[in-house]
Amino acid sequence: MDMMTGAWPHARLMGAEFVGFDKATDTVTMNFSAPDSFITPRGSVQGGLVAGFLDEAMGWAYTCHTGGQFSPLMLEVNFSLLRPVRKGALIGEGKVIKAGKRVVFLAAELKEPDGTLLARATSTCIPTPNPGLEAQRS
Repeated sequence: MDMMTGAWPHARLMGAEFVGFDKATDTVTMNFSAPDSFITPRGSVQGGLVAGFLDEAMGWAYTCHTGGQFSPLMLEVNFSLLRPVRKGALIGEGKVIKAGKRVVFLAAELKEPDGTLLARATSTCIPTPNPGLEAQRS
């Protein structure tokens, strides 16, 4: 799966790195790196960009859950910023809460490397064929 995260420009921008997927808990772990360009005058990552880290982790959780066959199309995302997200290394954990044939429920947390919880999110999605499969065939 790491090759897939590195293939997309948005993932490179976020410093996304696939760490692993725990099939027993349907949880993906990813590393991210918040670059200088994400930092606001307040000294923390802009909120919408924090949502991007969480969205990426949730999406990969479902993609891994399906063995790469499907990806979620986000219908609704809710996120909470619990602490300022600073420049540098971050850890994202995305989890499949429930995966039905028509609706998928996902969740994610963003943490500092020491485990401090920074933000969390939930999402309602619909399953769609993974567009990355077609790109790999080309």
